[in-house]
Amino acid sequence: MKILRTDPDRFGIRARLLTLLLPAIIGLLALDSWNDRHAMNELVEDAWDRPMLDSVIAVRSSLVPGADGALQLSAPFLKHAIPGDPGAQSRYLFVSLTPRGTSASRPGATGQVQILLGEPDLPEPPQASPAEATGADLPTPVWYDGNYRGERVRIVALRSMVIDGQGRAFNALIQAAEGTSPRVQALQEAQEQAVLRDVRMVLVVILLVWLGVTWSLRPLDRLRRRVLDSKGQTLTPLQTHDVPHEVAPLVEAVNEHVVSHRDVLEQQSRFLADASHQLRTPLAIMMAQAGVALREKDPEQLRETLRAMVTQITRSKRLCEQLLSLAHAGDARAPAGAQEQVDLDAVSRDVMLQYLALAHEKDQDLGLASGQGDELSPQPRAAVCVNASGAELHEVLSNLVHNAIVHTPRGGQITVTVQAQDGQVIAQVQDNGPGIALARRAEVFERFRQAGERAGNAQGAGLGLAIARAYARRNGGDITLEDAQPEGGLRAILRMPL
Repeated sequence: MKILRTDPDRFGIRARLLTLLLPAIIGLLALDSWNDRHAMNELVEDAWDRPMLDSVIAVRSSLVPGADGALQLSAPFLKHAIPGDPGAQSRYLFVSLTPRGTSASRPGATGQVQILLGEPDLPEPPQASPAEATGADLPTPVWYDGNYRGERVRIVALRSMVIDGQGRAFNALIQAAEGTSPRVQALQEAQEQAVLRDVRMVLVVILLVWLGVTWSLRPLDRLRRRVLDSKGQTLTPLQTHDVPHEVAPLVEAVNEHVVSHRDVLEQQSRFLADASHQLRTPLAIMMAQAGVALREKDPEQLRETLRAMVTQITRSKRLCEQLLSLAHAGDARAPAGAQEQVDLDAVSRDVMLQYLALAHEKDQDLGLASGQGDELSPQPRAAVCVNASGAELHEVLSNLVHNAIVHTPRGGQITVTVQAQDGQVIAQVQDNGPGIALARRAEVFERFRQAGERAGNAQGAGLGLAIARAYARRNGGDITLEDAQPEGGLRAILRMPL
C-alpha cells in the first residue's frame, strides 16, 4: 500500500503565524517609526534651537547705553550669549540698530543702519509686519531657514525697540544662525538607532514564534515517535494528558478511529477463526465421503454416499452464507442498507412463501396470522411500514423462520404475526417446539451457541439468531425471546419503530 506523505516544509504553523504577525508588526513599527521621527525631529530642533534663542535673548539684554549715551554690547552679557568662538561650528551672530521711523535694515540702502556685531550678509528675516515696520516692540522671535556661505543654516531673529542714553529710539535686529549639519546628523543617528531597535524587535518576534511553535509541538513530536515506534503492532489509544488542549480533540478523534479499526480487525480475525473452525469439520467429512465413494463398487451405495456429500455441501454452503451475513451485519464500517418505507407485513409474506416448501418437508404448519385479519381474507391488508432496509429485514425474518423450522419437530406448527402496537411494529415467529430455558436465552444470540433441548436437534451452526439480532439493531430494532403461551414453545419477537 502506497503511503502518501506531505511535504513538512509546506506552509506550516510557523509560516502561518509569521505570515499573520510579521506584516502587522512591521506595519505597526513603520507607523511608530513615523511618529517617532516627527517627535525626534521636534526634540532635536528644540534641543538645538534653545541655545540659539538663549543667545539672542542674552544679546538683547546686553544692549545698554555707554558712557557717551550710545548703545553698545555689554561684555559680561555677550560672554554668555556667544559660547566659545562665534565662528566655530558654523555659528553666527548679527546685531544691528536702525533709527525709529526708517525702513532700512542693511547698510547701503540708507546708510543709517549701525552694525554692532557680526556680518551684514546673513539672510534677512521674513517681511516685517506693519507693526514691526513702524517700530512696535514685538519681542517674539522668528525662526526660518536659509543658505549662508554654502551651507544650510537655521536662523532666529528678534526685533525689539531700544532707547539709548540720549532718549533716542532704535529698532534692534538680533540674529543667531547655526549650520544644520550637526542637528541633521544627530537626527539621522537617532533614526538609525530606532531602525536597529525595530529590526531587533522583528528578529526577537520571529525567534519567539519559532521557539513557541517548537515548544508547543514537542508533545506532538513525542506522540509521533510513540506511534512510529509501535510500528502498527498494537492499536492502543494515544495518551492525551501531555498534548495541548487545542490538539486534544484531534487526538481523541484519532483514538476513536483506532478503536474502530481495532474492532474491525478483531471482527475480521474472529470471522476467519470462526470460518476455519466451522468449515474444517465439513471439509474433513466430505473428504472422507469422497474417499469412500472412490472405493465403493456398489452403485446404490455410491449414490447414497454422493447424496450424503450433497447434503454436507448444502450445509456448508449455508454456513458460508451465514458467516458472510454475520460479518456484514457486525461490520461497523459497512453502510446500512438503503433506508426506505418497508411494509413489514409484505416482507413476512414473502419469507413465509420462501420457506413453505421446507416446512412441508417436515409436515409442519407454517402460516401468517396478521393483526389485520386472516392472510387468506379477500379484504385488502393495510401496510405496516417501517423506515429500514427491506433486504436486511428480509434476512432477519428469514433467519427467525428458518430457525423455527429447524428446531420444531415434525408435525409442529409455526405462526408468523405482524401488527402495529404502541408506536411499534411487532413481528412474531412462534413455534410449539421444545423452547429455550429462560437462563439460557441470552446465549443463543452469541455465535455458534445453541441452548436447551434445541441444541440436541440442531442442524445448523448456531448463527441464525446472532445474524437476525445484528441486522435488527442496524435498522433501529431488536429481537427478544419469550415463552409461547398457552401452547408452549418459543416466540421470537422483532420490534421496530413504526
